[in-house]
Amino acid sequence: MNTTPDTVAPPASAQDGPCILAVEDNEEMREFLQRILERRGYRFLGASDGVDGMELATERRPDLILMDLALPTLDGYEATRLLRAKPEFAATPIIAVTAHARAIDQARALEAGCNAYISKPYSIHDLFALLDQFAPAAQ
Repeated sequence: MNTTPDTVAPPASAQDGPCILAVEDNEEMREFLQRILERRGYRFLGASDGVDGMELATERRPDLILMDLALPTLDGYEATRLLRAKPEFAATPIIAVTAHARAIDQARALEAGCNAYISKPYSIHDLFALLDQFAPAAQ
């Protein structure tokens, strides 16, 4: 499984915070998300493709999933469909994150089971607004 290594221990406030899984094939983006989410009090999990993301989600049961849609091995649309087919993920918020900003891409993401959609490049403010809406509050 290719997960983002824990290079730095998360801040004490993040150790007990809600858990967010970022399924993102770009390593720099995963590292960026880890930094900003842990600073905000979330625990972070990272996966580089849809298969690893599904495995990590099943093992760790995150409170929210940020799902890139254009992933190697298994794309985010199908990974979302497969997660939604499992009863334990019926209520887990999944936010589609993608560089594809067309209306058809947003519609496909929502049809696959995503709760919301954000297109790259996005502002941290917009990302945090979605987290405030869908994720349990961080400490």
